[in-house]
Amino acid sequence: MGVLAWTWIFVGLSFALYIGIAIWSRARSTKDFYVAATSVPPVANGMATAADWMSAASFISMAGLIAFIGRDGAVYLMGWTGGYVLLAMLLAPYLRKYGKYTVPEFVGDRYYSKFARVVAVIAAIFVSFTYVAGQMRGVGIVFSRYLEVDINTGVIIGMFIVLFYAVLGGMKGITWTQVAQYCVLIIAYLIPAFFLTFMVTGHILPQTGLGATLVDEPGVYILDKLDQLHQELGLKPYTAGTKGMVDVFAITFSLMVGTAGLPHVIIRFYTVPKVRDARVSAGWALLFIALLYTTAPAIAVFAKTNLIKTVNNKPYQEAPNWFKKWEASHLIAWVDKNNDGIIQYRAGAPFEGSPKFTGEKGEHGQLLVSNKLTDNENELYVDRDIMVLANPEISGLPAWVSGLVAAGGLAAALSTAAGLLLVISTAMSHDLIKGIFVPDISEKGELIWARVGAAIAVIIAGYFGINPPGFVAQVVAFAFGLASASFFPLILMGIFNKRYNKEGAITGLIVGLVFTAGYIIYFKFINPAANKPENWLFGISPEGIGTIGMLLNIVVGWIVSKVTSPPPEHIQHFVEDIRIPRGAGEAKAIH
Repeated sequence: MGVLAWTWIFVGLSFALYIGIAIWSRARSTKDFYVAATSVPPVANGMATAADWMSAASFISMAGLIAFIGRDGAVYLMGWTGGYVLLAMLLAPYLRKYGKYTVPEFVGDRYYSKFARVVAVIAAIFVSFTYVAGQMRGVGIVFSRYLEVDINTGVIIGMFIVLFYAVLGGMKGITWTQVAQYCVLIIAYLIPAFFLTFMVTGHILPQTGLGATLVDEPGVYILDKLDQLHQELGLKPYTAGTKGMVDVFAITFSLMVGTAGLPHVIIRFYTVPKVRDARVSAGWALLFIALLYTTAPAIAVFAKTNLIKTVNNKPYQEAPNWFKKWEASHLIAWVDKNNDGIIQYRAGAPFEGSPKFTGEKGEHGQLLVSNKLTDNENELYVDRDIMVLANPEISGLPAWVSGLVAAGGLAAALSTAAGLLLVISTAMSHDLIKGIFVPDISEKGELIWARVGAAIAVIIAGYFGINPPGFVAQVVAFAFGLASASFFPLILMGIFNKRYNKEGAITGLIVGLVFTAGYIIYFKFINPAANKPENWLFGISPEGIGTIGMLLNIVVGWIVSKVTSPPPEHIQHFVEDIRIPRGAGEAKAIH
């Protein structure tokens, strides 16, 4: 059977599994819908959290990102995994002890302010829609390539699948579906990695293969070989980083606190039975995430090496079959600048901006683009997303492996989309309808609003998937900066400083957000030409500025809290209650 047949089989079976789980675990109460009745075992919650976090970006894009930026890609590995250490130690157990449903609800109660709760709702919705648009687009791309349907059709199919199990099952249905999706995505990610590692180095584990020698060139290490290939092409050595130490630290820390402050991740720790289980499930989540994240660098290295070896300096007519198939998806393109019919991959961009195709072909059969050509020798455009999705075909693996990867990519995108949509739904029904506008609404009415909110969120997400804004990729930095400068400081100070009051929290939040948003908007949208290290504050890029925004939030909030009235006494008792274990009393001297 071919790739298409295997893809239909794996995708069809996985979708049937997700729908079956949704029917089995449908929500019958608001507690089911919001927090899965706080009945999820820690190991299962760790799997669901891992699936919730590892989106299409982690599954499809991260290895591609590392493949093209080399050592600097380590900031994403360290930041996105390190955030779970912060969650386990500083946030998860205390929020679980708080015992309600949402992060905005905690913010509103802790800072005794409806305004603070509304600001938290707005931030949660913004961050969630930023991510969910990318997930739905990822679903469309996978369907387009592997099932040979239009991207928009793929997005609509994904909408209906997510709508079914998110609306029917709520958090309960989503949790158990995400457990299944984690199993699908991690198997789909690891099996090609095992195959590829063995073919290139003779090792089985990608983590050890990354430091091994080549099978076809004994004594030559894979990283040395890739460095050599890069230098021959006029590129910087793969293992040579270009970012300054301060920027590396700032980006890593911003990603860590941004991860720990993301509402769709935090809400998962409300679903476990006990406070201790929140910390345990964070540990399991870190382990499950690490399986993929420690494999990604190896996939990046092997895929980049194979890409250069199999395509560069080859006549287009002799290009491998996978190359021409992926050209149709516009994730790879060749522009024959010197009209010699040979694919030449060198340093620099082949043309300005993302490729815009004319639909015509040149005399050598290459796709033609309408973009202005850049003045360098590079003729090959390679989208980062191709490195994982095309990896099985680049490496000559069996067709069923490609089908499995397609199912894994869909599982990653759909699992995160469902978690984000639930955050949006909960923010609308529980934090706005019940918390602000209709406090005495019945449980049945609230559940109806939650499902209506989920349906509205799916429709809006589908629209952005079909009509993505041109700056979606850039807004990812905005989302992490926003989470770094908003949720994390609010929750951290709310738990560990009972003197921190609403005036300090709101002032710090505004200062941190305005600074972070202004910095990112200026360099990413207003004046991108100035986005260079010499123009950055302290040498910190827009991707890392959330670290400064977080510190500003905390410092300003602490100062304002010191010069204004302390929180009411019952709020101070509330802080002590969630921070100190039940049954613990004051320390007594031993005589």
